[in-house]
Amino acid sequence: VEIKLDADQVFTEKRSKNLILKKFTFPGVKEGSIIEYSYKLTSTFFFNLQPWNFQGKYPVLWSQYEVGIPEFYKYIILSQGDKSFAVNKQDQSMVSYKFTQVAERGDVFREKIESGTETFKVDGLLTYHTWIMKNVPGLKEEPYTTTINNWISKIEFQLQQVAFRGSVPTNFTNTWEKLSNELLLDDYFGLPISRPNNWLDNDLDIITVNTVTQNEKARKIYAYVSNNFTCTDYNRLFITKNLKDTYTNKNGSVADINMLLIAMLRSKKINADPVLLSTREHGVINPFYPQIARFNYVIVRAELDGSIIYLDAANQRLPFGKLPLQLYNSHARIINKAAESVIFEPDSLKEESITNVLIVNMENGGTEGSFNYAAGTYGSLELRDKIARITVDEYKKQIKQLYPEDIEVSNIEIDSLKLLNEPVSVRYDLKLNVFNSTDIVYFNPLLGEALKTNPFSAAVRFYPVEMPYCAEKTYILSMDVPKGYKVDELPKSVRVDLNNNEGRFEYLIENSGGSIQFKCRLQIKKTKFTNEDYQTLRDFYSFIVKKEAEQIVFKKIR
Repeated sequence: VEIKLDADQVFTEKRSKNLILKKFTFPGVKEGSIIEYSYKLTSTFFFNLQPWNFQGKYPVLWSQYEVGIPEFYKYIILSQGDKSFAVNKQDQSMVSYKFTQVAERGDVFREKIESGTETFKVDGLLTYHTWIMKNVPGLKEEPYTTTINNWISKIEFQLQQVAFRGSVPTNFTNTWEKLSNELLLDDYFGLPISRPNNWLDNDLDIITVNTVTQNEKARKIYAYVSNNFTCTDYNRLFITKNLKDTYTNKNGSVADINMLLIAMLRSKKINADPVLLSTREHGVINPFYPQIARFNYVIVRAELDGSIIYLDAANQRLPFGKLPLQLYNSHARIINKAAESVIFEPDSLKEESITNVLIVNMENGGTEGSFNYAAGTYGSLELRDKIARITVDEYKKQIKQLYPEDIEVSNIEIDSLKLLNEPVSVRYDLKLNVFNSTDIVYFNPLLGEALKTNPFSAAVRFYPVEMPYCAEKTYILSMDVPKGYKVDELPKSVRVDLNNNEGRFEYLIENSGGSIQFKCRLQIKKTKFTNEDYQTLRDFYSFIVKKEAEQIVFKKIR
């Protein structure tokens, strides 16, 4: 049975000034149906030859893309992905083309004939490309992924040159220097921060009072902007309103806020420039082909007393000189006359956290202890963000809910929540009632801090694992054997390396003189693992989950 699409099932949605969506529905579709549709896209923007994705969320049996390119248009063809083409061929033939030249606009060609235009024919070579991929596996989002758009098999085109016979070629390939200079002269980018902005002077004098060095001034200005301004859009390159409105309203996009920060720093004679980036979920930058659409974020590069520092004031809980994890996405570009490149690699980040637990026998016969956790830079940011979404009391309640009924938690303290340049620490007291009367006690020395599930659950992975930072997580326990009990079973100590020197897991435990000393440490020394390394990484974490589930068995002494 064949059911045709009705015209009244096609809908138009204007997503933005540059994007119109056509949507259609198949009311008769059901399980087992084969859906077929085709569409024609007509555009005068010959520089915007449409890309093609051969891969996506679902497996693809056959994906074919054909394009005929006249010899007048020179495109750079960019392919991505690790899947090879089943067919990759070219055919050529001579074709007669009809062009309409708009006289008053120079060498601009349109399909529509307008008054004052000239129509002419040109013979030229047509190169017809055919690309086919077969049996392409689907890609779905897995843990520790920036964006699968970086890894899907696809093809893209960038216009390099338009060259008609007998005429001077027009080059379209950009350079970083040209792009940077254009942005510096843009009314919504470079010009607002190039002006004197003297209206800031009085307030800046108050903000930076009692400061001497550039570093001191920059810290005061950054703290003022970070603490007092709210970011309304974290996906913006160009400012959305003039800087004075942003300053007055105390809100704006990431571009509004960070460009204002640049203007304020420059007003205090501090060299500062904007830096364009692409966030991890937005995709990587091609360092060889400047394309403004590849970027979606702007931060600040400042020179302070001979040192370079990068700032993002759009996040209210970021320490001075630290950037969000989402910005560590390889290539970025400083927008100045030199158009310098800068690289933000996750491998440059090392996140360290440490937990110390002390459990002792009390004179009254009870077993009590203390828990101390010191987070790293990004662990602290995560805690601050979490508590900002709920409340300190609610967070304390969540801590208590982590423990079973026979372990009491009290006197919870959270330090340095407001001191952004200090790590957040969490401390509380423990009372273990489980040792009061039970004959056999199964006790996990990690006290709820064990890794419970393998983050790499998929049996096969078709693209790399991309962790946000290198990590070192340490857990140390010192515990008196509870009075009236003996250690019946103790887990064995182990050390396991990941691919020689790319990671290590240590589980070291001993019982000596009535005291248990335990240290568990996980080190990850690189952030990117190829899909060939995936099974090794998966097995490594499977071992950790199994090992950290092991328990000490205490037996009551008769």
